[in-house]
Amino acid sequence: MQLTPQELAALRQGPLPAPPLPRPRGALTELLFKSLSGPVQPLPPTPPIAVDLLSDDDAVLALYACYELHYRGFAGVDDTWEWEPSLHAFRGHLEAAFLERLRDISGPVVLSDDIESSLHALLAAGDGPSLSEYMASEGTREQLLEFHVHRSAYQLKEADPHSFLLPRLSGAAKAALVEIQSDEYGEGVEKDMHAELFALSMRELGLDDGYGAYLDVTPAPTLASVNCASFFSLHRRWRGAGVGHLAVFEMTSVEPMGRYSVALRRHGFGPWARLFYDTHVVADAHHQTLATRDLAGGLVRSEPHLAADVLFGAQALSAVERRFTEHLLGCWKAGRSSLLAPVLVS
Repeated sequence: MQLTPQELAALRQGPLPAPPLPRPRGALTELLFKSLSGPVQPLPPTPPIAVDLLSDDDAVLALYACYELHYRGFAGVDDTWEWEPSLHAFRGHLEAAFLERLRDISGPVVLSDDIESSLHALLAAGDGPSLSEYMASEGTREQLLEFHVHRSAYQLKEADPHSFLLPRLSGAAKAALVEIQSDEYGEGVEKDMHAELFALSMRELGLDDGYGAYLDVTPAPTLASVNCASFFSLHRRWRGAGVGHLAVFEMTSVEPMGRYSVALRRHGFGPWARLFYDTHVVADAHHQTLATRDLAGGLVRSEPHLAADVLFGAQALSAVERRFTEHLLGCWKAGRSSLLAPVLVS
C-alpha cells in the first residue's frame, strides 16, 4: 500500500528526539536518575539487588534506563554516561538478577535432534492465554489503546535491539539477519520502516507517537520484555539467546498480527491504522522460515555449542511474553487499567 502525499506529510520528519528521564519509582531509579542528570562521575555505591527484575517497577525501570543509553538516550543526559564504568557495574548487578529470573521462568533447556525441531516443539507446547485472540474477539476500544501504549516501548524502536547482533554473527546466520532487518527497516525507505508504521498506527488511534512518550505509565512486565531483547543482543556471550529470541519473535508473528488488524477493524479503524499489522502478516510469512532455518539453524551449524543458548533465548521470550499477557488480561478481568495511570487520547 502506497502512502498519499498527505500521509507522507504527516509522518514525523527526521530522527525522533530523545525523551526526558522518566519519574523515579524507588531508591534505585532515584539514585540513577539523580546521577544521570548531572556531570559524568562515578555512581555512589548501591546495596545488593534483592528484588524481582521481572516485576519490581523500580528495578526494571532502572535496567531499562541503563539500556536506553545505547539507543536514543535521554534529553539532558550527557552521552558520555553510556560507557561510564560505574554505571556498567550498576547495570551488571541488575543484569545478574535479571538473568537469574529469566532462568527461573524459562525452565530447563531440552534440545531435540536439531534446533529447528526444538523451536517448533517449544511453540507447539505453549499453553498460555492468547492476547491476540482476546483482542480480536473481546477486547474493548480502551483496551486496544492500552495495548498500543504497552507495545510502543518496543515497536517504536523495532529491530534496533536485534541489530546489535549483526557484528556478532557470520555466515548464513548473519546473511539471514541482514535480510530480516532490511525488511524491518523498510528496505531503506523511511516511511516504510516498521517503527514508522507503528507510529502511524498510534496517530490514527489518537495516541502520542513520540518515542518514550508513555514511559511513565508503562509497568514492569512490559519493560521487562523490552529488557530481554536488549540484554541478549548487547552481550556477545548471549548472541545465541538473542538469535533464539528473534527466531521465536518471527515464528509467532503472522497469526497474531492478523488478529490485531481484525481488532482494529472491529472498532472502526481504517487501513492506515492497520498498515503496520497487515505489513507484518506479509513480511513475517517469509521471516518465520528464514529465522528458523537460516538464522537459528545457520548459527547452530557454525557454532554447535550455542544450541542450548538459542533455545534458552526462545524460552525466555515465550515466558516473559506469557507474563506480559497475564498482566494485561488479569488487570482487564479485574476491571482496572493495565497501565500505571490512564492515558489521554486526542
